[in-house]
Amino acid sequence: MQRFLEALRVQRWDDHRFYHHSRVNQSLHLVSAVSFLSAYAMMFEDPAIAALIGWLVAMTTRQVGHFFFEPKDYDEVNEATHEYKEEIKVGYNLRRKVVLLTIWALSPLPLWFDPSFFGIFMPHASTMEFVRHVAQIWLVVGLGGLLFRTVQLFFIKDVETGLVWAVKILTDPFHDIKLYYKAPLALLRGEWIDPHHAQHEDWLEEEVVEVPNPS
Repeated sequence: MQRFLEALRVQRWDDHRFYHHSRVNQSLHLVSAVSFLSAYAMMFEDPAIAALIGWLVAMTTRQVGHFFFEPKDYDEVNEATHEYKEEIKVGYNLRRKVVLLTIWALSPLPLWFDPSFFGIFMPHASTMEFVRHVAQIWLVVGLGGLLFRTVQLFFIKDVETGLVWAVKILTDPFHDIKLYYKAPLALLRGEWIDPHHAQHEDWLEEEVVEVPNPS
């Protein structure tokens, strides 16, 4: 268990220091985290609504931060190029995210031609039923994306890496709130880049260890 938790800590640390320099991105991650927690709570009552919150609010704000606000030039603090960080990314790098988001956007398309979605649904009789069917498809896409990358990591890395990444993704909303709750205030002060993104106080308070190069 200690080894698992250490691997989880390293994955979180690499994700933070490599991909969350921008205060705008951090602030959007805060919005995303709160939205994901709302979706988690809604899963027990209405999974379709949870999927709508997850994809339309939580995922959208999260990925807007990465695609449009996170710097992609040479990272002098971490001494790494954007291309290097994309290559070593454990989870979904920008290229994989484009594929996933394309699948998400196109997945409801068959409903226009076959309202039963190949016999899975009763054909919708109202706009709200159509929306709920779309949401159910998106729920499967989200769970499928998580499962696919987890299993893929079993083969290209190892089982532990895949399981650690899955746990990291599922618990990221809790961790993001802890990390980025001050980001909006920093942004209001005009701080566009977190000056401590590679030496965050949360990690310094917990333990000071040398993080291995994730090559």
